[in-house]
Amino acid sequence: MVNETQHCNGMIMNICLSYGSRGEIVGATKLIVEDVLRDKLDPETIDENAIEERLLTHNCGGDPDVMIRTSGELRISNFLLWQLAYTEFFFVDKPWPAMEKNDLLDVIRNYAKGRSRRFGR
Repeated sequence: MVNETQHCNGMIMNICLSYGSRGEIVGATKLIVEDVLRDKLDPETIDENAIEERLLTHNCGGDPDVMIRTSGELRISNFLLWQLAYTEFFFVDKPWPAMEKNDLLDVIRNYAKGRSRRFGR
């Protein structure tokens, strides 16, 4: 992990409120259709990147490495359905407002503890 992140100089933390991933995917699909109809996109070239470039998160630093689900819930609630494909999930019983520094540090330690990310392979 150290070698993979040696050139990173910061962290991105996204907090999403009033967001629906299904709507985001529908919006990206509509943009693709518009681009095809305007001859800006060849249908044969539509791939994962074509979709990702049209998602709301395309400028947010890549797909999440970690997702922390608070409040003891074991669901993703229509959240980042496309982007969470290879994300590591951590579930915390506390509600978000009750989270403390040590709760976040516990997740970071667990994530860093020799986890082997295979990205679907």
